[in-house]
Amino acid sequence: MSSSRTPWRTRAATAALAVLAGIGASAVPGPALAAASSENTRQAVSYHGYRIEVPADWQVVDLTENPRACLRFDRPAVYIGEPADQNDCPARVVGRTAGIVVEPITARSAGQVTAATARTQRGEATAPAAASSNDTIRVAVEDAGVLVTAAHTPATESLVRGVLGSAELTAGARRTELPRVSEQSAAAQQSATASLAAAGPQPGSYLGKGFDACTAPSQTAMNAWQASSPYSAVGVYISGSFRGCAQPNLTASWVTSQTGNGWRLFPIDVGRQAPCTSFSLKMSADPATAKSQGVTAAAGAISAASSLGIPAGSAIYSDIEAYTSTTSCKAAVLSYLSGWTERLHGSGYLSGYYSSAASGIKDAASEYNNSAYTRVDHIFYAWWNGAADTNTGTYVPATYWSNHQRIHQYVGEVTESYGGYSINIDRDYLDVGTGTPPAPTCTGVNLDFTVYSTVQSGSTGDQVKAVQCLLKAAGYDPGAPDGDFGPATTTATRNFQTSRGLTADGVVGPKTWTALLSRGSAPTIQKGSTGEAVTRLQRALTAALGRTVAIDGVFGPGTEQGVRDYQSSRGLGVDGVVGPATWGALQSGK
Repeated sequence: MSSSRTPWRTRAATAALAVLAGIGASAVPGPALAAASSENTRQAVSYHGYRIEVPADWQVVDLTENPRACLRFDRPAVYIGEPADQNDCPARVVGRTAGIVVEPITARSAGQVTAATARTQRGEATAPAAASSNDTIRVAVEDAGVLVTAAHTPATESLVRGVLGSAELTAGARRTELPRVSEQSAAAQQSATASLAAAGPQPGSYLGKGFDACTAPSQTAMNAWQASSPYSAVGVYISGSFRGCAQPNLTASWVTSQTGNGWRLFPIDVGRQAPCTSFSLKMSADPATAKSQGVTAAAGAISAASSLGIPAGSAIYSDIEAYTSTTSCKAAVLSYLSGWTERLHGSGYLSGYYSSAASGIKDAASEYNNSAYTRVDHIFYAWWNGAADTNTGTYVPATYWSNHQRIHQYVGEVTESYGGYSINIDRDYLDVGTGTPPAPTCTGVNLDFTVYSTVQSGSTGDQVKAVQCLLKAAGYDPGAPDGDFGPATTTATRNFQTSRGLTADGVVGPKTWTALLSRGSAPTIQKGSTGEAVTRLQRALTAALGRTVAIDGVFGPGTEQGVRDYQSSRGLGVDGVVGPATWGALQSGK
């Protein structure tokens, strides 16, 4: 067992020996050049006519000389050249400082290009407005024929942007355009998503062995292992500000290929760690802030999953390394996981939690029935006892997470070889099922107003928060309900309006309010009826009629009169009874 999960630190020191062979502080022959600057505080690194200046203490790894070097970001480094099909990566690298990969534009590297990838203008080497997605900035510099991937943490983003801002083209630059398939990346990603949807949510229902590795193996390695290894599931690190390894192979097409070949994937996010650890990126010790940070982490994971074609219904596992538990530390971790779970549920994903059985998982089990925390759907626990099963010993009662909700990491840091491909892995045993995330609700958000005002881009306040919650419950994700009507809320509103045949202007006026507030089941109700459907009706009538209808869940005379007035004004049969026709009109925003 490895209850402290510290072996990754010793692996980092060992793996450094492999990387040092490719490090140089002075000019070297070939396509890559590194030279100390005159100030002796920065060094210039050139590749393919693309030149940047990095701090002098950064490692420079020439992948032409050391093609199997592991592209890892837990120490500052620049990797230049094309990564090999097979890399010498340890099973897990937790932690990130800063790192940059400069690789040639090829069909393989172009698979990493997404809508977030920036492109430089002709004759330029920088893209100042390049967005950061999951704490990674990616820039395609076609005039030098290179794809630049820059990993950072919140603390090192300005440093990394400074390095990217120093870029310039040299005389050796030769233009290579991205392959045409990348120009159609949106269509390609939609195709990949559709293909994966046919394979079902990940990991889906599966009982058997799997493995996780720091970097997604190449297609040839996956094929070789599929043919002769005992594994049929693979853990992949898809997101997170603390993800330590680069992922040159992990693209939507890679995901589609694996699931199409029968592999089950269990996606992993490595984000903020417990506040009682020495990690550089920690969640807040304040439970409310930690919960908000969990929401943010989940939003990034959902974005990454979506771009990779991993559909809703899949489980995503938050990796929180071992910690020495205290009351306050446990509260922070479980609050973070509550935010993580609620945000995933809001987009239809299941939540998973990876940690040491002796610390994080034990803490989660101790509060299993505490309604103050939102329980995760799956546990993924490190207990290196060598037993390929999902027994949790004394750490978790057998009745907890017992409905196909467990993954056991039973051996760590072993190198195995199948079909000529060696990979350093952790061994896992899975007993998982598809499950069903709870339907999004608006519990805790006020939906009852005497007037439903028109809200739109730039609006703020409780009515915006109500709109956001209603959109999310309807399956149109505006992000976390924060009361700020921003671009994501506008997009979600337009998509909802389109689905209801309304004018898709992104403005929530009476018609959109009526459709949102009335959405749900449509039982026949009339005078004397009570309950949730009556409450929805009263809210919708208030929005549709432009006057207050008391919202109390009781179908009394005032509600009946409101129904008759609505039916008359919409050309419906006026009987005061809310049946299919009246519900249909309300839910269409009429």
